[in-house]
Amino acid sequence: MERLEIWLERNLALVETTLSGTAFYYQLGAIAAALAASWLLSTLIQRRFFWFSREPKASEGYEIRWAFFRARTLVFPFTCVVVFGALSVFGETAFGENWLIRIAQGVSVVQLIYRLGTHLIRNQAINRILTFIGLPIALLYVFGWLDTVTSELEEISFEIGNIHFSAYTIVRTLIFGAVLFWLGRISNRTGQKVIRSQKQLDTSTKEVAAKLFQIALFVLIFILLLQIMGIDVTTLVVFGGAIGVGLGFGLQQIAANFISGIIILLDRSITIDDYIQLEDGRAGRLRELNMRYAILETFDGKDIMVPNEQFITTAFTNWTHHNQKQRYALNFQVAYDTDLEAMFPIIRDVVASHPKVLSGEHIPIAERPDAEIQEFADSGITILVEFWMEGIDDGDNRVGGDLLLMIWSTLKAHGIEIPFPQREIRLLKDQDQTPNASA
Repeated sequence: MERLEIWLERNLALVETTLSGTAFYYQLGAIAAALAASWLLSTLIQRRFFWFSREPKASEGYEIRWAFFRARTLVFPFTCVVVFGALSVFGETAFGENWLIRIAQGVSVVQLIYRLGTHLIRNQAINRILTFIGLPIALLYVFGWLDTVTSELEEISFEIGNIHFSAYTIVRTLIFGAVLFWLGRISNRTGQKVIRSQKQLDTSTKEVAAKLFQIALFVLIFILLLQIMGIDVTTLVVFGGAIGVGLGFGLQQIAANFISGIIILLDRSITIDDYIQLEDGRAGRLRELNMRYAILETFDGKDIMVPNEQFITTAFTNWTHHNQKQRYALNFQVAYDTDLEAMFPIIRDVVASHPKVLSGEHIPIAERPDAEIQEFADSGITILVEFWMEGIDDGDNRVGGDLLLMIWSTLKAHGIEIPFPQREIRLLKDQDQTPNASA
């Protein structure tokens, strides 16, 4: 109890001395002036730069502009941090002390990190890192304790081979590694969108550029992480050559798929939105072409993951690579007593009336709807109907089912019979058998 009274008396005396001194009030005035200057400066910045003041519309670079628009709330606290930092140096010289200004600067740092996490960064993991790691580090730096803490963490160290690690190195790597990967993911997504939005480039060139950009970005992040960890990149050359041979056997398939993906993009044998049929009969629209595999989207909502190497080593059918026009065939039967010469023009006109079937005088004769005899079957005459259309006959572009219904309605309206299988069975009596015997 006596110690508590001594501590209270000492701190009360310190507060009384502080409040009675002129330096305290000078710092208060300087803080008020700094806040006013920061507000004026941040207002000027927001008005001069329209990305901060105008809400962006959906267009090219929308994500970047929207990020700037959300970041407008960071302008004032950031300005406060900069102004208080300069004022702290001035206060130490002019007033003999700057502890109150540094507290104001610390509050500004807290406000800046809070708004950064709530208004700009949506990733919860990064927000937790900012809250529980970034904020304490910023406060330690503001109050001048960061160097002391850093020195203590440097003392906790160990070595693996010739590489020296410390607790400070590990903490620094975790913090900057998380930030780098977050920035890398945003940069990768934004960069690929910008590349794919270039109208002067064809689809294959866009994909090549997007993949090379992705590879270069992650290699750069990896090199930066090595530098942050304090590992000399040149020392990894021999080590990388040694493990390269081992990884070459263990990751041979992955490397083959990666190289195959680059070859596919360069030779342009397949492009995004091509309709591809594999050797085993599976087919779908090429939706994505990644570093290791391609994704074929089927019309029944399934995704087929195809290793890139399969497009190099096996045969496949690309339905729409150079020509979107496709020819399809339908079959139906009519009775043997049908007037085929009168029926064929009717069927051709019905097929040509479908809006998605290519027809008209401007269409080459070979691509116009046609009807002909395919074979003489057991129960009737098989009729072959051929037509051309743009795209694949499935999904939203389904035509074959519509034509069968239209043909059936037309045959019914004209009294043309569609035969069903019939079998005629005759029981023959053997001449040598008695009348009661059965054949």
